[in-house]
Amino acid sequence: MTDSSTSEPEMSAAARPRKKLFIKTYGCQMNVYDSDRMRDVLTPLGYEPADRPDDADLVILNTCHIREKAAEKVYSELGRLKPMKEEKAAAGSSMTVAVAGCVAQAEGAEIQRRAPVVDLVVGPQTYHKLPELIASVHRGRGEGLDTEFEVEDKFDALAIPDRQIEGYSAFVTVQEGCDKFCTFCVVPYTRGAEWSRPVDQIVAEVRALAAKGIREVTLLGQNVNAYHGAAPGGREAEGSWGLGQLVRHLALIGGIERIRFTTSHPRDMDDDLIAAFADEPKLMPYFHLPVQSGSDRILRAMNRKHSAAEYLDVIARMREARPDIAISGDMIVGFPGETEADFEATMDLVRQVDYAACFSFKYSRRPGTPAASLGGQVDEAVASQRLLQLQALLNEQQEAFNRSTIGRTLPVLFERKGRRDGQIGGRSPYLQAVHCDGPAELIGQIVEVEIVAASRNALAGRLSGGKRSAA
Repeated sequence: MTDSSTSEPEMSAAARPRKKLFIKTYGCQMNVYDSDRMRDVLTPLGYEPADRPDDADLVILNTCHIREKAAEKVYSELGRLKPMKEEKAAAGSSMTVAVAGCVAQAEGAEIQRRAPVVDLVVGPQTYHKLPELIASVHRGRGEGLDTEFEVEDKFDALAIPDRQIEGYSAFVTVQEGCDKFCTFCVVPYTRGAEWSRPVDQIVAEVRALAAKGIREVTLLGQNVNAYHGAAPGGREAEGSWGLGQLVRHLALIGGIERIRFTTSHPRDMDDDLIAAFADEPKLMPYFHLPVQSGSDRILRAMNRKHSAAEYLDVIARMREARPDIAISGDMIVGFPGETEADFEATMDLVRQVDYAACFSFKYSRRPGTPAASLGGQVDEAVASQRLLQLQALLNEQQEAFNRSTIGRTLPVLFERKGRRDGQIGGRSPYLQAVHCDGPAELIGQIVEVEIVAASRNALAGRLSGGKRSAA
């Protein structure tokens, strides 16, 4: 990221060059169709067609095994691509080479052994994973994956400190995009690859917010715990910082008394981030971690890349680090192929986690996602009934969690007047709405409140001596 006061202005999004894709198609009309599909799934990652392989950033050989000596023709073509790839590398750029189609399916291991120029081999049934595989290749090289989504420009706009601020809580985007490619989700196609803001830029925005009276910040990202932003100025040797380091750094900013973040993925819960919940009191003890299903079979179909047991292990580690932590999550019922046994596995996981809150949905087809074309689509009436069962259990858990706060004294950030005169409202550390009688002068402060009653959606309390808390 450059400083416009000392450097040339950056190229506009419209003028910025896009990556080029060259696909050579062998064989039948089915392969022609498959090549078109591959172009479609790669377009959101910023690829546009190239006329020649030497002009391309990504070359795909879509192969056919029917013709005689088909594999040898592929190796011959790969031999021609090798010097092109080396020439690009010498010039400081790169070329990714993929072999797809029937030869890839039949001789994948042999191709990778005989032709090191090949970066990835993709069989005919896994074209929908191309964006994920391409992103993995780039990460392996230590490269960012350029996309048509100009997130740098977006973050520059977000960082303007003079934007209108209302209230005492604010959202700060720190990460954009997702490389997980869950089969039901459009985010990787609509938001692009994962990209993290530099630490210095985030700090500048949070300081500006604190100067305007903000007391609580929520760090946002499609996959926020995958955050790896450039270390602060003067610490370039440290490379990138993870979310745990960022949280601790932001906690040092005067005026900021509460920090939250959402939404996370189980695979990116590293030890340092878990430890931050234990050693940073400004990080609130409320953690949103979607799982989507309790069935390992459905989790594999969703491409979640974790099991139910691995998810539960993360929850256990979180609770060991912060015993008072409350967990929220996301659940999908009626995913293609979900059986009664799969649904019961979800219900069992919910019972084991015991959520403080959880969002639950019926599966909905999203055009362009792999799951939209899966067989075994669940009948709408069956999915609706499962959702009702799940929500009944989740509501029960939420009400029980809220009741468990009765008799406790919690620090509440008061943000507004209540519905009646003399009442003020705010949020507990667990994001619960809290109402109590008190003077309007307490709005904007964090005050100790004894909880005296609870419903599913809110808590009632009374001021505990009007004592102010820093957490």
